[in-house]
Amino acid sequence: MYEKKIPKDFSCGISITFEIIGGKWKPCLIDSINKGIRRPSEIAKKHPLASKRVLSLQLKELEAYGVVKKVIYPVLPPKVEYFSTTSI
Repeated sequence: MYEKKIPKDFSCGISITFEIIGGKWKPCLIDSINKGIRRPSEIAKKHPLASKRVLSLQLKELEAYGVVKKVIYPVLPPKVEYFSTTSI
């Protein structure tokens, strides 16, 4: 992930929350995954205004923070699904 040169102040819980789920598409991605849309292609169809690169980057960030879990199935062609790790 990209790291800024200026250190972030995480003394407030709101700043931590905003760091994890803040962003243009992260709340939409979390909502879609909770509603049962699990495949990356389905997520891209659900949010046509977002580029696939942005969706991929934000899903990677959510995975790094432990908000979603990525499951890669060992089949051909490769199958990937995302699952929520928290219950809302």
